[in-house]
Amino acid sequence: MPESDYLAEGRRTAIRPFTQADAEEFTTRARESRDLHRPWLFPPDDIRAYAAYTGRLIEDPTRAGFLVCERGDGSGLAGGIAGFININNIVAGAFRCGALGYGAFAHAAGRGLMGEGLDLVRRYAFGPLGLHRLEANIQPGNEGSLALVRRAGFRLEGFSPDFLFIDGAWRDHERWAVTAEMTGENV
Repeated sequence: MPESDYLAEGRRTAIRPFTQADAEEFTTRARESRDLHRPWLFPPDDIRAYAAYTGRLIEDPTRAGFLVCERGDGSGLAGGIAGFININNIVAGAFRCGALGYGAFAHAAGRGLMGEGLDLVRRYAFGPLGLHRLEANIQPGNEGSLALVRRAGFRLEGFSPDFLFIDGAWRDHERWAVTAEMTGENV
């Protein structure tokens, strides 16, 4: 991936928008990561589902999707997709907020890549996207996801019973959030 396609770069990762051309790698990684994702997350794992998913991210102005890519080793070869972070339900005006959805792929889990990717997305959200607040709604037993937002400086704001319909049932969620003021990135 040419560096010009990245929206932001960190030491080990970079973020860029989803494209239809990423279907094969993304769906392969999603299939390889089923055990990691279940029962919390169900990313598209076939080409048709990926096309629909990506189409919504690209076309819907209330969504922004980012692939977290592992940066190359300096040899000119770019690293692969480590995970994804989406900002959903983007509201402008006085609210200027979005809700995060994200997942690491199994080959990248536990390596700190998603933490760096989340930092890049947060800075992009509070900068070019003009948001003031990011929220993450997480099922209480999802320890990996909870650890990620804690490390990223999100604060626990509450508990929502029967909040989202996931895997055939209404699931409780903890509500976490971070604002531009909390990070010193006032917009």
